[in-house]
Amino acid sequence: MGTLAPNLMEVSAGRDNENGAARSPPAKVLDAGALFVLKSQGSWLHCGYHLTTSIVAPVILTLPFALALLGWVGGLICLALAALVTFYSYNLLSLVLEHQEKLGHRQLRFRDMARDILGPGWGKYFVGPLQFWICYGAVIACTLLGGQSLKFIYLLSNPDGTMKLHQFIIIFGTVPLVLAQMPSFHSLRHINLVSLILCLAFSTCATAGSIYIGHSDNAPRREYTVKGSAKDRSFGIFNAISIIATTYASGIIPEIQATLAPPVKGKMFKGLCVCYSVILTTYFSVAISGYWAFGNQAMGTVLSNFMGDGKPLLPTWFLLMTNVFTLLQVSAVTVVYLQPTNEVFEKKFADPKKDQFSVRNVVPRLILRSLSVIVATTFAAMLPFFGDIMALFGAFGCIPLDFILPMIFYNVTFKPSKQSLIFWVNTSIAGVSFLLVGVGAVASVRQIVLDAKTYRLFANM
Repeated sequence: MGTLAPNLMEVSAGRDNENGAARSPPAKVLDAGALFVLKSQGSWLHCGYHLTTSIVAPVILTLPFALALLGWVGGLICLALAALVTFYSYNLLSLVLEHQEKLGHRQLRFRDMARDILGPGWGKYFVGPLQFWICYGAVIACTLLGGQSLKFIYLLSNPDGTMKLHQFIIIFGTVPLVLAQMPSFHSLRHINLVSLILCLAFSTCATAGSIYIGHSDNAPRREYTVKGSAKDRSFGIFNAISIIATTYASGIIPEIQATLAPPVKGKMFKGLCVCYSVILTTYFSVAISGYWAFGNQAMGTVLSNFMGDGKPLLPTWFLLMTNVFTLLQVSAVTVVYLQPTNEVFEKKFADPKKDQFSVRNVVPRLILRSLSVIVATTFAAMLPFFGDIMALFGAFGCIPLDFILPMIFYNVTFKPSKQSLIFWVNTSIAGVSFLLVGVGAVASVRQIVLDAKTYRLFANM
């Protein structure tokens, strides 16, 4: 007999004909992935920590560059609109999940939602694989970013150092190798609280650094016109929109809600309020200060602007502190995006009839989780241009998962009238997002072609 869900919500299924006693449906048998990795024991505050780590990451340091491609008005409108749409979108997902729980079958994974709402094929062949590769791609990208941060710290202290990027990526990979052994998503709650504090810390450093440079004698000449030909500006707009959309993306909202102890009603909204209070504080401060300080000279990451002609424009200790905060926070982000991979491994190779910490379950967990981190680290070292590839993945993955499917799930589940405002708001968001998928993919492919001449394995970028 399989292990029964210990915390599923009991729902009345009817009345006994003789004594009127409430009868509950039989408890649902959970597979090992849901039982062990998506353990439902968290509070709304823990949910807020998980949400913040899954969304607020060092990728926000690219926001001044996005504003440089859009200008003040377009950049701030896109930044605010993306915040509004994603907050709305994630709340829709939460409402659908709460509704399903009331019906007696709590959905713990994105693919479960797709299977139950749209049909088995959607979960098995579209949403499941899409989410898996987006999350695993994020693990590779975070490992690459961690290696780049380590290299930056090394060069600050040893400008003539000869160590290569791939060596730092391998060194960084040892951190998620250890953290990946945390048994469940819920067990990351304290790590993700520290992550929340760290993202506030590095965004404060980035903001303070930009303001300091902007007021210093070494302040660069600032222009706020959008550079390039009409063609370049057009593609730049779509690239910027893709960057902003990606910074707000999560892709694991159902899995995060699955960590909540039932009943879940209202808890996700509170968690989102925690998360978006951090988002509004960090995103706008980094974007506005960075674009104000560097104008259309803002680079792919604002930290690159802190180095002028190879010389730091800020005290070395300040740059070191900022990069240490970034490095530590990206470690937590890496482990969060390993959870869908861990859940798949547990489902296939763990035995739910045995204890989570039995030898039967610990040995395959240790081997498979270690192997997944080693493979991700190897890809990050081999493909230091992976950011360009992730932009393409983001167009095909992040936008459908976070901007399109929540609208479809809500409309199919609740069936709002076609004359209602919510139906047309949802339909409009899904339609515009679908167009962005195509345009973003074209812009990403163009960028890959432009950068292809610098691509080589184990490049020291």
